[in-house]
Amino acid sequence: MSLPMALLDFVPVILFAVSAIVLQRGLYDRMSKGAFALFAGGTVMVIAAGLMKAVWKLLYALNVCDFERLNQAFFPMQSVGFLLAGIAVVALLAFPQRKNAVYAAAPAVFPGTMIFVALMILGCLGFCGGLGILAAKQKKTGAAVLFWVAFVFMLGMGYLSSRDFTQASMNWIAEGVNVAGQGILLLAAGKLVKR
Repeated sequence: MSLPMALLDFVPVILFAVSAIVLQRGLYDRMSKGAFALFAGGTVMVIAAGLMKAVWKLLYALNVCDFERLNQAFFPMQSVGFLLAGIAVVALLAFPQRKNAVYAAAPAVFPGTMIFVALMILGCLGFCGGLGILAAKQKKTGAAVLFWVAFVFMLGMGYLSSRDFTQASMNWIAEGVNVAGQGILLLAAGKLVKR
């Protein structure tokens, strides 16, 4: 793993963090407190997971150490984070600004991956799909389309993560898809909350 590739891994994390902040600020007054807590908690988990993986890559690229636990925590943490954020967006659509809170419990972390694949897909679908539906309801067609495109990029990133990353070319492709997807998500978020 090269240093430029390790540094590039911070870009989608930063883009997602900015998108999350834009969405949290723009949706705060539209969500119930319970839904907002799930949304904020879920997006913070996704950001933390991304930062841990990026730091792992940086430490590895600099030959400091191979802190494998940072890498191992990424997928379970990110999938649960997206699931919580997705549930929150679905709650926003179903119960806007009401007192009913939606509660979710994170599953125990274990080495199996299929549960996390399912959580990731459902979470991303609820997150991007729900925001796409919200944008369509607000007649912000451009934002709606961008949320669905971001969802496709997130699915593509999921597919790419199952490929052989011993080849540098696969890492660069995956980083490019991730940066593009998070950039599109940021554009969609900005269009959605613009009043």
